[in-house]
Formats: sequence, C-alpha cells, structure tokens
Amino acid sequence: MPGPEPRHRIRAVHSAATVTVYQAYPPAIGLPAARDGRFPAAWKRDRMTWIKPSFLWMMYRCGWGTKEGQETVLAVEITREGFEWALRHACLSHYVPELHADQAEWKRQLRTSPARVQWDPERDVRLQALPHRSLQLGLAGEAAHRYADEWVVSITDVTPLARRVHAAVREDDLATAHGLLPEERPYPADPALLSRLTR
Repeated sequence: MPGPEPRHRIRAVHSAATVTVYQAYPPAIGLPAARDGRFPAAWKRDRMTWIKPSFLWMMYRCGWGTKEGQETVLAVEITREGFEWALRHACLSHYVPELHADQAEWKRQLRTSPARVQWDPERDVRLQALPHRSLQLGLAGEAAHRYADEWVVSITDVTPLARRVHAAVREDDLATAHGLLPEERPYPADPALLSRLTR
C-alpha cells in the first residue's frame, strides 16, 4: 500500500524527455497555439506566465474552461531540460525565514529570478482542496522567452477532455471521471533542488 502523499511533490505526465504542463487562454490565443504547435504573436513574452503540471489544479483555476479568458485549455508538452532549468532558476513566491536571510534578500531574489514557485492545495475531481500541494511555476523574462521559443515540444487543446471529465463529475460518475484523467506520476526532481523551494 502506498504511504501518505508528501506535502510537496511535483506530479505530472512525463516521459524520459518531456513533461506536460497546463494553461488556459481565450480562444484567440489557445486555438492558434494548438493548431500551430507554438504560441501566436498575440502571446506576450514580456508578461509572467504560469504553468501547472496538475490537470485538476488547472481545472480549479479555469473552472473547467468556463471562466472568461480561460475557455481554451492547453496541454503544453515541454522539454524536461527546460522545466528543470526553470526550477533551478526559480525562487519562492513568498518569504520564508528558514530559506531567506531576510525580506530584503528574498525581494532581491524575486526581482532577479526569471522563475518563481508557488505551492497551492491540490484538488480532487470535485475540485475540493486536498492536504498536499501542487506546483505552479511562474515564468518571466528569459524563462518566458525560452518556454515559448525553445522548450515547447507540442501543444494540444484538451478543452474537450475537460468537458468530458466535468460532465462525469456533474453526473456523480466519479469512476469515469477518474478514468479520464491524465496519468500524473511523481516527477523525479532532484531533492536538493526542491528543498529550497518547498518551505
């Protein structure tokens, strides 16, 4: 029997070379991105963009693709090399006395890091909070440019999947809902890397 889920762990669909993350956009961005396998010119590289390895956390954030401006849900397959570059160059999005010398040091890291990490409660299929946390990874500056221009392997519109899972949940058919979910497994991130990002 598996033990209790650690409070902080990256869970994701991943292969030997790639990891899948989720984002939601208005159709004007999401549809051409899925069609062309790259983000369109309307996608702003100079804004921070947040990627989420958890499908259900993305569903919580976008309301199963019903929230305004988040109607198109994308599964973005990126290189593990790029994902881990972002983790190595990330800082926590909040101040932690055990990890930062003082608030000024944390603010300096926040200002200079091209990526930031936030941990939020993972969700079940009813989108209720679970005791363990799910990674959100914010990309800005160099990281956002690398993400869009170097790391993306494929982009898939998974809005139809979101709708099927949501329909099963509404019908209280949780077995079907669970069976439709992407198979997210623990991601083999370096424990030393995560130790500075998990307080």
